[in-house]
Amino acid sequence: MSKPPATQYSISLDVTLDNSPGVLGELCTAIGAVGGNIYAIEGFVAKGSLLERDIVVNCSSVDHQAQVVAAVKAVHGVTLEDWYDRTFRMHEGGKIEVLPLCPVGDQDDLSMAYTPGVARVCNAIAADEALADEYTIRKNTVAIVSDGTAVLGLGDIGPKGAMPVMEGKALLFKAFAGVDAFPICIDVSSPEEIIETVVRLAPTFGGINLEDIAAPGAFQVEEALKEQLDIPIFHDDQHGTAVVTLAAVENALRIVGKQMEDLSIVISGVGAAGVAIGKILLGAGASKIVGVDSQGAVYDGRGGLNSWKQWFAENTNPDGKQGALSDVMPGADVFIGVSAPDILTVEDIGNMNSDPIVFAMANPDPEIRPELVGDLVRVMGTGRSDYPNQINNVLAFPGIFRGALDARATDITENMKLAAAKAIADSVTDDELTETNIMPSVFDAAVSIRVAAAVAEAAQADGVCRSL
Repeated sequence: MSKPPATQYSISLDVTLDNSPGVLGELCTAIGAVGGNIYAIEGFVAKGSLLERDIVVNCSSVDHQAQVVAAVKAVHGVTLEDWYDRTFRMHEGGKIEVLPLCPVGDQDDLSMAYTPGVARVCNAIAADEALADEYTIRKNTVAIVSDGTAVLGLGDIGPKGAMPVMEGKALLFKAFAGVDAFPICIDVSSPEEIIETVVRLAPTFGGINLEDIAAPGAFQVEEALKEQLDIPIFHDDQHGTAVVTLAAVENALRIVGKQMEDLSIVISGVGAAGVAIGKILLGAGASKIVGVDSQGAVYDGRGGLNSWKQWFAENTNPDGKQGALSDVMPGADVFIGVSAPDILTVEDIGNMNSDPIVFAMANPDPEIRPELVGDLVRVMGTGRSDYPNQINNVLAFPGIFRGALDARATDITENMKLAAAKAIADSVTDDELTETNIMPSVFDAAVSIRVAAAVAEAAQADGVCRSL
């Protein structure tokens, strides 16, 4: 099945049309004939015998963009003056910048912001390093650290290739929680080098968000940094994904009327995200979880497991199930995918228990496309914004760091993550909850506020806060 047109492949067309009846209609027909979806017609200027229009068209791929452009060029009476890919245009020059918080309009401003007045603040911090949390950007600044080894579903594309994602993350931190975050994409060859680099950079930042680091190195990096640093360390691919997944499961259970402790859950993908999802679901009361990786079901006694998969094996799959994904799907209540596209079949879903819950969260292409499942699935979710029930980390990480920074937390505990998940789930009221609306909108500014408050309260309860 071909992919439907989507905004991420949208193009903007600057066209000049003969000012004659039917020309615009022919243009629209030509675009539709090759599968383009006209999203907006942004401009209209009549100049004598000609019309100028800017048309935005959603396409399904780069090749499809070329098809639409060729179709437009072939329409009689239409001249394509220019066109561009809107996603690439948005990224030109990057997506973030640094802005001053105080004026430097005269000599007095300069003498306080910089020399000689700044020396007083430097000396105060040197005498009491805790003051750095009050008198520098450290109070509200997070490093988004990646080595580019596991970027989205793209794999190891290197630190420069990872930059657009990390910039986007920084944009979301600021937009949704007012946190100043900065991408730190590092050229390293081992987890040990990541650890050393971050430890050396840590004095600048109030928190570290680890991102798109391949497993099992991601586990090693997080554990070492949590041991060596006294600021929040949060691997979003693990814990952000786990938090929003738990919120989605909790709200789906409100729809189907099942209980967490009774569920049979299959997790496809036992990397960083899959292990963290399993751990948070166990903490929330689940007991029957089976994880499946590229070698099949993970069970205690299977050879070749790294230490984190071994932990997963020892704490899940109580019946010792073995085999491929299709072998463990019969009787499952919940499928959670953080693996690869198109690996779940309609037959697999047909073998699940009644009222199945399916969260196919592989990005950019899910384990099964929602349009294939029809009425077989009671609650369907993905990681994409163009389908209902988007399960997106942006609901979690901005508020989690906002709460941790506000509480001056030295760690992000399991209770803080559970509190964040509950705050997200509770953001959907009983009146709002439906099979296609189990998650709050990522644009609901109140979600980050609720998450931050719940996380800060949990941090206080866990005793991981510096004295204010």
